[in-house]
Amino acid sequence: MKFNPFIAFFVFVLLPQQKFVQVVADLDSDKQALLEFANGVPHLKKLKWNLATPVCTSWVGITCNTNGTDVIAVRLPGVGLYGTIPSNTIGKLKALKVLSLRSNNINGSLPSDIPSIPSLQCLFLQHNNLSSKFPVTFSPRLRIVDFSYNSISGTIPNVDLPSVKVLNFSYNNLSGSIPSSFKRFPSSFIGNPLLCGSEPLKPCSKSVVSPSPSPLTDFPSPKTGSQNQHATSKNKLGVGSIIAIVVGGLAFVFLLLAVIFISCLKRKHSGSNGMLKSKISQNDKPNDFGSGVQEAEKNKLFFFEGCSYNFDLEDLLKASAEVLGKGSYGTTYKAALEEGTQVVVKRLKEVAVGKKEFEQQMEVVNRVSRHPNVVPLRAYYYSKDEKLLVYNYMPAGSLFALLHGNRTSDRTPLDWDTRMKIALGTARGIANIHTEGGGKFTHGNIKSSNVLLSDELEACVSDVGLTPLMNAPLTTSRIVGYRAPEVIETRKITQKSDVYSFGVLLLEMLTAKAPLQPSGQDDVVDLPRWVRSVVREEWTAEVFDVELLRFQTFQEEMVQMLQIALTCVAKTPDMRPTMDEAIRMIEDVRQSESKNRTSSEAESNIQTP
Repeated sequence: MKFNPFIAFFVFVLLPQQKFVQVVADLDSDKQALLEFANGVPHLKKLKWNLATPVCTSWVGITCNTNGTDVIAVRLPGVGLYGTIPSNTIGKLKALKVLSLRSNNINGSLPSDIPSIPSLQCLFLQHNNLSSKFPVTFSPRLRIVDFSYNSISGTIPNVDLPSVKVLNFSYNNLSGSIPSSFKRFPSSFIGNPLLCGSEPLKPCSKSVVSPSPSPLTDFPSPKTGSQNQHATSKNKLGVGSIIAIVVGGLAFVFLLLAVIFISCLKRKHSGSNGMLKSKISQNDKPNDFGSGVQEAEKNKLFFFEGCSYNFDLEDLLKASAEVLGKGSYGTTYKAALEEGTQVVVKRLKEVAVGKKEFEQQMEVVNRVSRHPNVVPLRAYYYSKDEKLLVYNYMPAGSLFALLHGNRTSDRTPLDWDTRMKIALGTARGIANIHTEGGGKFTHGNIKSSNVLLSDELEACVSDVGLTPLMNAPLTTSRIVGYRAPEVIETRKITQKSDVYSFGVLLLEMLTAKAPLQPSGQDDVVDLPRWVRSVVREEWTAEVFDVELLRFQTFQEEMVQMLQIALTCVAKTPDMRPTMDEAIRMIEDVRQSESKNRTSSEAESNIQTP
């Protein structure tokens, strides 16, 4: 075949140029669609998108493919978007894979061209105020769909979503019954009061009984009308009689309410201010607590050296008490003694050791708890039937309550500096525990509810040294979420398994998610596995707690802490750091961030005239 210069010109010059023009046209189309979106939806934080800057490298929240030909991700969580999303904006991004507009104030209807983008794989719209109907058309490639905490209303259509692995429409205004295509997501629709289906939703009623017409609405026939009116006039009561009946009825109601109120006051006084002795009896065992405390040992409450408390066992049992919680090792009470002292009393259950071994372990716990990041053990009581431990009362509660309790809009968010302070204090407390017994001592039950907080929000590790005393293994779901893989298999606790539990606690602090996550199916996903999947899909911003989005200056520090946490939860124990190494890594993150902030402030001062 002879060389044809026209074909060569087409192949080597015109064809590449045509492809380049097509790439530029595609990217310009994406850029224009994004600008129309930004212009149509008001936002509190300026996105600084404009035609003069490259969309793939300079636009906030935008990610392009490796060739720079198409926009594949739009991530704008918590940037203050409000109003309605216009049609033919985001929906025109034909190569979009990830859309995250969570934690804004977007309202109105969601354009149907967004969830139906053919390439879309992950859709995050939770924590907005969308009020549209349930979408009818979805992308066949969608794997994750999150519309939770919106105002989506109406019934749910029977839509097939074969590729979806995680679905969340909880806390909306959906109604009706769950279609068969969504029954594999049993926990994805909680918080919709008008929705029914299988558990955890309320069951759907099989039949609806129509109310029968009230006889008061029947009209008299023409023939009997005058007779009914005459009979009614005879039966009418006078005004005075009606007033007497009403006054008498009200007097009776007020008297009844007064009796109930006085009864409740007495019950409350005897309940919330009841003695610790009766509280323990009511909550833990059918027989009176006094039967477990031997008369000969009545005052043998052992106090450790340096303890300033001045009360005996009888004073403690008479103290006003309330139940703080029931945990893995027993029930915990807050006891207020007559002189005003407040302490925490933990009543242990299923203790498997004798008195001598118990006392030896308490001496070890006393030594370990002298560290500022460990809850100090002040006293203990041991008898055949009762084992009590006395601790300082920590008024600020636990890290678990701080992370997961009262997540309403009026709560004070847990800021980043406080979280770092708690993380570092917890690490130092665990590291101190590991130094005991020649560097072989372990905790065995690290979890957020066992990290208690002082008034200054200093972290203190509790339940130290109790695992070796217990008879039964810890198997509750909350604890399993913190357990290292090797502990679940062998039930053997090591310092490296404590490191794993600490890593889970760090992830919990970063994400504000519980250690076990619903997967959208019948099984559950542990938190480390969920975080790894998120990071692997390169949408790391979706990991962090919504309350952390306002702390933009600490984003790099958050990512570094996430990496430390993932190192601590390595599947192989040898790949995990020691607690001392974890402390150094956290301290390096703080020092590095502090230097960066100081440098930025210095540059700002130099530039300021």
